[in-house]
Amino acid sequence: MTAPAFAVLFAVALAAMVGVRLWLAARQLRHVALHRDRVPDAFRQRIALDAHRKAADYTSAKQRLGRVEMLVDALVLVLLTFGGVLGTLVAWTGALPAGALWRDVALFAALALIGGATSLPFGWYSTFVIEERFGFNRMTLKLWIADLVKGTLVAIVLGLPILLLVLWLMREAGSWWWLWAWLAWMGFQLAVLVLYPTVIAPLFNKFEALPAGDARERVEALLGRCGFASSGLYVMDGSRRSGHGNAYFTGFGRAKRVVFFDTLLARLTGGELEAVLAHELGHFKLRHIAKRIAWMAFASLGFLALLAWLMRAPWFYAGLGIPGTLGPDAMARPGVALALFSLALPVFTFAFRPLASLYSRRHEYEADAFAAGNASGQALADALVKLYEDNAATLTPDPLHSAFYDSHPPAAARIARLQAATG
Repeated sequence: MTAPAFAVLFAVALAAMVGVRLWLAARQLRHVALHRDRVPDAFRQRIALDAHRKAADYTSAKQRLGRVEMLVDALVLVLLTFGGVLGTLVAWTGALPAGALWRDVALFAALALIGGATSLPFGWYSTFVIEERFGFNRMTLKLWIADLVKGTLVAIVLGLPILLLVLWLMREAGSWWWLWAWLAWMGFQLAVLVLYPTVIAPLFNKFEALPAGDARERVEALLGRCGFASSGLYVMDGSRRSGHGNAYFTGFGRAKRVVFFDTLLARLTGGELEAVLAHELGHFKLRHIAKRIAWMAFASLGFLALLAWLMRAPWFYAGLGIPGTLGPDAMARPGVALALFSLALPVFTFAFRPLASLYSRRHEYEADAFAAGNASGQALADALVKLYEDNAATLTPDPLHSAFYDSHPPAAARIARLQAATG
């Protein structure tokens, strides 16, 4: 392939991705607005019209913000590649009085600063305008800044060692560097799974033992029936930041924890909480988590092998805005190839997003069926209706938009399956 041909291919793929995303956003806005003033029949007895309208307006507000952010991200990508900004950064970092590895680290630091400067205003607007307008935000500016600083420090502490190791392997491990880098990456991912519940998450939230009572007794009985061993049942102070509720598993091996948001405990009955946990347990018992890790491992191995091939192709650099005078020796500046690959890959993988969403929704249906068989399908349906209302989740998403983006099935389809399962 030639550099001009690859540049055209990338430009067409980027334009197609932006066009499809704008089209899907328009469909979602139109569909939600069209159904704003009528609660679906399946929910009419449980959700008031005002709550339904709030969910429609909240969904639309987030969609409009996401559309603007997507356009800004696309513009930044064009400037980095065809606009020559990345080429300038390559030249600048190449002239730094530092070792080759640290020059590549400086390149990634510069890209991270650009990405942060781009996303930060949208994060602020989402929290302090949209979430505030709809009554969900409980963050103060001080806490928001503290989270930002801690998140940045955690990213540096965790990300810098693995970045240095991968860059070193790209330089020193020969033609099979990508296999060694994959092993390092998978080891890093598993280490984060182990460290997250006990080291990382407590930096941002407080975790207390689930108090004694009906909810704890039901949860412990369910864990015993399902043969699930965890390191503890915890309540997280989610209400400190948001009015949204959730529950999740975290950790790996003996570090597994069951975590409930305090907002969730305040809203659900013991039976509903048990059913929500049964759904989450379904993901574990049906090996959904292991399957997703396996798919991630398979995909990352393929992508690293692809990168190993691309980094030796001059057209890959020239086609994405690295001038011939700056086009680096692939083994001397492997970070340039890694940076280019990281920027370009999402443009080409966007087309596969519906498949990932379909796979995830299938797992959600299976976990719902597990919950119906091991707790109460009706209780889970009741809990989901409460969560849809409390989180202002739209009950009427556009079907095509949902197929592309939603990791969970639409509310109506999910509730209908649960009610059919309970007879």
